[in-house]
Amino acid sequence: MVIDLNGDLGESYGRWQVADESALVPTLTSVNLACGFHAGDPSALRIAIRLAATHRVAIGAHPSYPDLRGFGRVPMALPPHQVRDDVLYQLGALQALCHAEGEPLRHVKPHGALYHAVAEDPAIAEAFAEAVAAFDASLPVMVRARSAAEEVIESAGLRVLPEAFLDRGYLPDGGLVPRHRPGALLGDAAEIAERAVLLARDGRVQAVDGSWLQLSPATLCLHGDAVAVVRTARRVRDALVGAGVHLQPASA
Repeated sequence: MVIDLNGDLGESYGRWQVADESALVPTLTSVNLACGFHAGDPSALRIAIRLAATHRVAIGAHPSYPDLRGFGRVPMALPPHQVRDDVLYQLGALQALCHAEGEPLRHVKPHGALYHAVAEDPAIAEAFAEAVAAFDASLPVMVRARSAAEEVIESAGLRVLPEAFLDRGYLPDGGLVPRHRPGALLGDAAEIAERAVLLARDGRVQAVDGSWLQLSPATLCLHGDAVAVVRTARRVRDALVGAGVHLQPASA
């Protein structure tokens, strides 16, 4: 049993303050770095790159809609060509910082509202895939497991890394419970760790209505701005290792 454990990094901006990244990074195998559109600034991102490099954690880009005020979580009706160009721009910016530190980019994962748009809108998924393919077609893309985006991304010649969420509620159709609805966020570390083992071992997760979803993810996500995420991440990692699961970057 092999699984990747990913989390978001470099997202401190204004009122958005994430957990102690120096404590969080060692628990992960992959990190998704903000690219400036929803959070992050060049100096903070360079520090995050160095931190990931120190702990030999795979670095990925986390491009977003241009939404600093809403932390990238506000849906935006942007035309596909703008999404494509915005994503390409962000990939180039983060790549410049990684290059300066001698570290490679290993994957790409859309953030927030853009993540959901990629999962649900084939035109946006295609635009996102076009940007990644134009930048570096060898980079795999993390998308929500069992979403329409998987086929679109693969059709663009890119490798897909199906992703499941440890701290978010699931709808019966495989989507995530919207953040404003009950059951959207999970906060119990024991429950989250239990879910991690079940996803890594059996590839399944229970939806909010009690039904079971087969997701078979390559990577599991913990949100970096979640309450007590460091403690939860340690609990998850210990549970996975204790269950005989080998942790390694999905982009390996």
